[in-house]
Amino acid sequence: MLFNFECTERGCPKNDILSGLTVALALVPEAVAFAFVAGVEPLVGLYAAFMVGLITAVIGGRPGMISGATGALAVVMVGLVAEHGVEYLFAAVVLMGAIQITVGLLRLGKFIRIVPHPVMLGFVNGLAIVIFLAQLNNFKIEDATGNLQWMQGQALWLTLGLVALTMAIIQYLPKLTKAVPSSLAAIVAVSLLVIFVGLESRTVGDMASIAGGLPDFHIPLVPFNLETLKIILPYSIILAAIGLIESLLTLSLIDEITETRGQGNRECIGQGVANSVTGLFGGMGGCAMIGQSMININSGGRGRLSGISAALFLLVFILAASDLIEMIPLAVLTGVMFMVVIGTFEWSSLRIMGKIPASDAFVLVLVSAVTVATDLAIAVVVGVIVSALVFAWEHAKQIRVESYVDEQGSKVYELHGPLFFASVSNFQDLFNCKEDPDGVIIEFQHSRVMDHSAIEAIDTLAERYLNAGKKLHLRHVSPECRQLLHKAGNLVEVNVMEDPRYHVAVDELA
Repeated sequence: MLFNFECTERGCPKNDILSGLTVALALVPEAVAFAFVAGVEPLVGLYAAFMVGLITAVIGGRPGMISGATGALAVVMVGLVAEHGVEYLFAAVVLMGAIQITVGLLRLGKFIRIVPHPVMLGFVNGLAIVIFLAQLNNFKIEDATGNLQWMQGQALWLTLGLVALTMAIIQYLPKLTKAVPSSLAAIVAVSLLVIFVGLESRTVGDMASIAGGLPDFHIPLVPFNLETLKIILPYSIILAAIGLIESLLTLSLIDEITETRGQGNRECIGQGVANSVTGLFGGMGGCAMIGQSMININSGGRGRLSGISAALFLLVFILAASDLIEMIPLAVLTGVMFMVVIGTFEWSSLRIMGKIPASDAFVLVLVSAVTVATDLAIAVVVGVIVSALVFAWEHAKQIRVESYVDEQGSKVYELHGPLFFASVSNFQDLFNCKEDPDGVIIEFQHSRVMDHSAIEAIDTLAERYLNAGKKLHLRHVSPECRQLLHKAGNLVEVNVMEDPRYHVAVDELA
């Protein structure tokens, strides 16, 4: 069943429809702006917002999440459009979708779980800052030479007043009534005020006309050969990666807010289908939009109907209501997005900066900064790499030994801590080959051999004892370690001591 017409914890039709209308109003200037960034016509961005939003709402893995044309993708597309033209963009978007479908079918969406919490916080804070900075362009106007200049005087104060009024309605209306989403009420009320009072304020129509027809099926007009593939493949891979990272992280954020669980692999497939179809209908592709998703969730949208409604309302705007939508003041939508910024930014992260490990605080700030300076995909990759290196460094310091001589006169080294690439250097320094007796046993009951670097370290140590005329034995190694040693074959000269009574508890649980 696609959606339920009774109010449940997964959604309420009235809330979903009204929330969808609110989202659609906020989508218009965003889609137009991102189309300009990518160097394509406004309708290319609007068609993408409609088709990607509709398809992901129907078959995606996260009800209530809004997808559409995004700035993170637009900044990558601009180079392809400038150098090869918009038809190559459409082809790249089709291939991007195919890559995303493949990721979903291979069930690789689960790897989003390896993103540490500080990286998630940095992602959320960075995107909040990006959304905020993007709204500042609405405080600029063109001068006589066509260049953008900051507003001054009456125009600036009027814009600030409309923004503040919009934010006040969104903040305080829910204290009086929750019959309609406060964002929708603010957009309608302030827009009517501007229109009937006759206030001079920039509108959506000042950006571009949004009037158009239905999108037409359109196979990209590019040569179907290897040369075209060489051109679009790098862009498609980057676009697919950015789109999936942003979508899956937004999915995780909405999961946390709504205390429900989305389906990451299904979302990958949904995003892929949406982008492939969009590329065949003259759209620029897209992914999840954290700003619009937050508007939807905060307005009561929880079910698939909210995303479907947003897409269909957007299509109605394009086909029949463009004149009305173009009258909406940009200051009103700026106020809505400022409230999104306030709701998106994790203010608690500022309070905990001094209470969490310094490395986590550094990663949080780093991811936020890289998100603002470059793009989301690079920021998340950098954050995960830095977190992994910090984790490896901390665990490398945990390796230690307790040594004693057993009743047979053999020296036993009882190893504690994981043995892996970062700890092998410390591991080598724990043994005293010259002073040890002829028989040496390494006890692995409290340690694990994690990778090939660890195997090489054991082999190096064994050679050291062999050259000294002594024999090294390994005891209580885990089944994984035995498998690694077996694969290494004669590359490793050690004697593994079997103990049929011993079982590694962690292996049983795994």
